[in-house]
Amino acid sequence: MQTLYRRLLNVLPRLGVQVLDLGSGTSVLSRRGKRNRVTVGREADLVTRGSSRYAVTRVRPDTWVVARGRGDPAPTWTNVRLGDTGAHLLYDAKASDERSLQLAAAAYLCGHHVAGLLEKYEVNCVFDVGANAGQYGRRLRGLGYTGRIVSFEPTEEAFAKLEKAAADDPEWWVFPFALGREEATQSMHVGWATMNSLLPASDYGKDRYRRFAKDRTEEIEIRRLDSVMDKALAGLTDPRPYLKMDTQGYDLEVFAGAGERIAEFVGLQSEVAALRLYEGSPEMSEAIAAYEKSGFGITGMYPVTREDTTGRVVEFDCVMMRGDAAPK
Repeated sequence: MQTLYRRLLNVLPRLGVQVLDLGSGTSVLSRRGKRNRVTVGREADLVTRGSSRYAVTRVRPDTWVVARGRGDPAPTWTNVRLGDTGAHLLYDAKASDERSLQLAAAAYLCGHHVAGLLEKYEVNCVFDVGANAGQYGRRLRGLGYTGRIVSFEPTEEAFAKLEKAAADDPEWWVFPFALGREEATQSMHVGWATMNSLLPASDYGKDRYRRFAKDRTEEIEIRRLDSVMDKALAGLTDPRPYLKMDTQGYDLEVFAGAGERIAEFVGLQSEVAALRLYEGSPEMSEAIAAYEKSGFGITGMYPVTREDTTGRVVEFDCVMMRGDAAPK
């Protein structure tokens, strides 16, 4: 014999009310749009509107991730436990290209590695050389760094974007010039988006990137790093600077421009090339040897770009710190 509750559920659809019976005296009623039930584990359900597909992936005994699918069928999510950290990597195994997944993971790990080092070494000023439109500065802020950022970008178009990015951040200073070994005015190759360089593209670079086929130049100012440090560090009672360089083959020239004052930096980050995109840029081993000679040791190497066909890494983000600069 049906209960009054059950009879009522049977009558409601005739009155234009949609009923989703979840059992055990629980139902979802709606006047518009059909509701569907997605099971999440043994003791939980997700009620959805319409026929949207959802993928449910178990992460822990009592934890599930529910994500809306972008097609039919819903994605097949793969859950990877990251050691004993308590963290998990969730990705769509069908849609994930190995190369893009690896590079995205490397960028994520590099950012968090740098953020952790900045905190550990009590860095209070990051020199962002080759800032472009401010991507690195925004990333640092997103990762929780609150200290001073001093960004250098010489090209007119990119500097305008950088200036806008830093406009509401009083601890983010920007300067419209490049850094190098000698103070000078020089022509810079522009129109290559994030790959503008003071160096011409190599044959390998031209073969790899179509953007190098179109070349125009812009006159830019170059200063030495040691000549701007006092201004950049002004007001800091105990300066602990970190040097980030991403200058498309010119990092070692920036480094040389610090002179003896490079000893004041507790760490650095440089984009080093395993396969050279620019004529006259140093080999990776040459750049790393110069950094190591000045007292920096590698804490991380992260692939930035790789060849599609061979899988070879083109460039790495190399993160280095002074061991003796770590707070006791």
